[in-house]
This record gives sequence, C-alpha cells and structure tokens, in this order.
Amino acid sequence: QVQLVESGGGLVQAGGSLRLSCVVSGGGTFSTYTMGWFRQAPGKEREFVASINWNGAMPKYTDSVKGRFAISRDNAKKTVYLQMNSLKPEDTALYYCASGARAYQWDPPTSPSQYNYWGQGTQVTVSS
Repeated sequence: QVQLVESGGGLVQAGGSLRLSCVVSGGGTFSTYTMGWFRQAPGKEREFVASINWNGAMPKYTDSVKGRFAISRDNAKKTVYLQMNSLKPEDTALYYCASGARAYQWDPPTSPSQYNYWGQGTQVTVSS
C-alpha cells in the first residue's frame, strides 16, 4: 500500500518561507513516477501547484507561484519537496502531495486525475 505523508506546513507571515516535504512509502519504485503538489483553499477547488517528472526534470508551476516556489525530489529518500518563498496570504491552503499514475512520464501532468495516490495534506497559513 502506497502512503504519502506531508509535513512542513505552518503559520508564517507574508514574505516568509516554508519548505514542505512528502515522504512516500510502499508501492512501486518511487523514482519512476511523477510527483505533484496541489492545494485547496476553503470553498475552492483543489488546484495544481507544481509537478516534477520521475527524473527530477521538467518542473512545472502554476503561474501564481512561478519564481517563488521550487519543487525538487530526492529519489534515494523517496521524498519530494516544495520550497515556498515570498509567501502571500493567497497561498493559504491545505497542501497535498500526489504520485503520478503512470511510470516514466517525461512531461509531468498538471491534472489531479493523472495522480492516483494522495497524502492527507499539510496546512499552510500566511498572515498579512
């Protein structure tokens, strides 16, 4: 059984930074799957934040976080990270990591439907 556990969320002032981590256990080989970060604010739909392919290349970001967030992965530790800098109140949300449904996808997907395993989420709150 695949399990994803996020950590690193918290309360931070606008302009601050946080680093989210997601550790994956069980299932197939972590190093062959795309990993993604999504977020959901109260009353809103879950939205794509960032994704990275199995090889650690082709990072993708939603426009609102480009230049502020960076996704990376350590396949030896079966962990994916999201470094978040210059945080804004509108970044407040529950952040989820997810594992892609297909192995060796060179172009990491941005749609939640292309991910089949999800963590429980970690809360990020940015105060103004």
